[in-house]
Amino acid sequence: MKHLFIINPAAGKYDKTGEFTQRIREACGKRCLAYEILVSRAPGDCEKIAQAAAATGDPIRIYACGGDGTLNEIVNGIAGHKNAAVTHFPGGSGNDFIKIFSEPDAFKDLNRLLDCEVATFDLIRCQKEHYALNICSVGFDARIGTAVGRYKRLPLVSGSGAYILSTGINLVKGIYRHYMIDIDGVEYSGDQTLVCIANGRWYGGGFNPVPEAEPDDGLLDVLLVRGVSRLTVANVIGKYKSGRYQELPDLIRHFRCKKISVRCGCDNEINLDGELLMGKNIEFEVVPQAIRFFYPKGLTYHAADR
Repeated sequence: MKHLFIINPAAGKYDKTGEFTQRIREACGKRCLAYEILVSRAPGDCEKIAQAAAATGDPIRIYACGGDGTLNEIVNGIAGHKNAAVTHFPGGSGNDFIKIFSEPDAFKDLNRLLDCEVATFDLIRCQKEHYALNICSVGFDARIGTAVGRYKRLPLVSGSGAYILSTGINLVKGIYRHYMIDIDGVEYSGDQTLVCIANGRWYGGGFNPVPEAEPDDGLLDVLLVRGVSRLTVANVIGKYKSGRYQELPDLIRHFRCKKISVRCGCDNEINLDGELLMGKNIEFEVVPQAIRFFYPKGLTYHAADR
């Protein structure tokens, strides 16, 4: 069994390549494991490296050393390869997917991660060729997230400041748009603030919109948040963020489905585990039992076990 560590130096607040490398060499050296460390040099490199490794057909465990974007790239690289399994050795700012587990910080302990269990999780397929392991969204939150990176480059603007700035500007531009939505063959037309498609439970560094979502049940949990005014958006998004959507049944509707399409008259930002796509006619579908994910032994991830 080979262990491949793919380090993304652009993840998080600073380059952790040296720190990761030292910890990997110490842990794997003590166990006399066959391992390799590779460092990405540009966006998309993690996917290419993972895809090439999985394509050999040899059993391999791949460690995403970075943030949720790093994990997303590697998931896209190995989707469909049953010989490969992936995990997250976190170094990002959010590290959201692994929050479904009973002890997320255990993923930071490489010795515990090497003593692993393996689960088979579903994936969300978007536009037939892109995959997400965690959560996708279309609408207000995706537009905010897309603009944050641009505002971070402004002088004297911090990460939190960029998020606040992006939120304010998008509030002025408009909160909702008109969408035609098809959920397993049933159409819903109207103004929507956002559409959330969940396989995992956490995203955006602190949003937990569907606390009961499961990554291995063969279904997508979907929330449609109706168009709201600037006066009510804070309350609605607050309920949405904390998973209390049932308290606003007239504004937030919950569905469980296998497929959803979202159509709009203009290009929309699409969030796939923090990565950006654009599109007018967007399709999401669940791919059951599509990827092998390993995690520290003894942890649980089902909502009922928490």
